[in-house]
Amino acid sequence: MLKKRYFAALFAFMLLILSACGNSQTKEADAKTKKAEPKAAPTEMILATTTSTQDSGLLDVLIPMFEKENNVKVKTIAVGTGQALEMGTKGEADVLLVHAPAAEKAVVDAGDAINYKRVMYNDFVLVGPKENPAGVSGDDIQAAFKKLAETKSIFISRGDDSGTDKKEKGIWTLLNIKPAGEWYVSTGQGMGQTLQVAAEKKGYVLTDRATWLAQSKNLSDMQIVVEGGKDLMNIYHVMQVNPEKHDKINSKDAKKFVEFMIDPKTQDVIENFGKKEYGQSLFIKYTE
Repeated sequence: MLKKRYFAALFAFMLLILSACGNSQTKEADAKTKKAEPKAAPTEMILATTTSTQDSGLLDVLIPMFEKENNVKVKTIAVGTGQALEMGTKGEADVLLVHAPAAEKAVVDAGDAINYKRVMYNDFVLVGPKENPAGVSGDDIQAAFKKLAETKSIFISRGDDSGTDKKEKGIWTLLNIKPAGEWYVSTGQGMGQTLQVAAEKKGYVLTDRATWLAQSKNLSDMQIVVEGGKDLMNIYHVMQVNPEKHDKINSKDAKKFVEFMIDPKTQDVIENFGKKEYGQSLFIKYTE
């Protein structure tokens, strides 16, 4: 009897060992299967944006964050705001990040863009050669432009229908001045390149503060001469291209990008961008 009980106990113990081994092998097999499963390929999204967000370096920080969090590959096309908005109206981009409120409103009102959100702001500044031959200063940008025209001081314009270009042209329009002649040079290029041309020609140029700060180390002969005016605020908005008008739009990821840009964590990154290197924020968070 004792012998039978011994063998029964031994048999049960062996079954327990075999069961444990089986479970271990099953778990190991499951783990290998999960490990072998390929990661889903990232989706693709086109962002049309202004050159200032690119030239400032902000997108080099934000885009990798968004891509990692959402398994998305972002194709960034940095052009003037006018061109970026046109891409939206043609359905050639999924999401827009731009800074020309009046032009943006027209696109939204036409139904080409939806989910329109304010993201951040900085300001425009007038930059010129350190010797400042025109003698412009202070915070009155209209007075400065008028004096530049009267003295025919070299002025470098982007001339690319960007947000900055629209702002500059708007100031000339308010003054009823049509700038022309050898003193007025149009580059047709982005903000970074236009600043370089201004430095080479010892001219004046209207720029956003972020690009100026990011490029100023290479522009040692230039300085800010006019800043701080109430009409120099530079506001950036983000918006989706409307999928109901453009059926090939990646609206799912575009919506995610809008939500990402106004998320408090992203807003903190925007607010702190540049503080360590330049002693001040290049952009200020500005959510609704």
